[in-house]
Amino acid sequence: MWETSKRGTKHVPRRTCVACRTVHDKKDLVRLVRAEDGNVEPDTTGKKTGRGAYLCRSIECWETGCSRNKLENALNTRISIENKDRLLQWIKGYLGDDNTTA
Repeated sequence: MWETSKRGTKHVPRRTCVACRTVHDKKDLVRLVRAEDGNVEPDTTGKKTGRGAYLCRSIECWETGCSRNKLENALNTRISIENKDRLLQWIKGYLGDDNTTA
């Protein structure tokens, strides 16, 4: 996708949610990264090193990504139950009271 600005046309990066498989602008998704220690953690800056995967900002996609092993497949790692629980708690806190979308 391309955006027009005063300086001309600018490319807008797009990524696919690993849970629902829809394509969104990169800024509308949350990147998850497999750290060197094997844990999976959110990367809100998009600059952490490691293999990354993207999820929508919806509880449904996070639950699907964690429960159906879609994150494990995308990140090419095993994710512990405790790590999955931490990820789900993180997104609930990130979204605040509105647990459907940010």
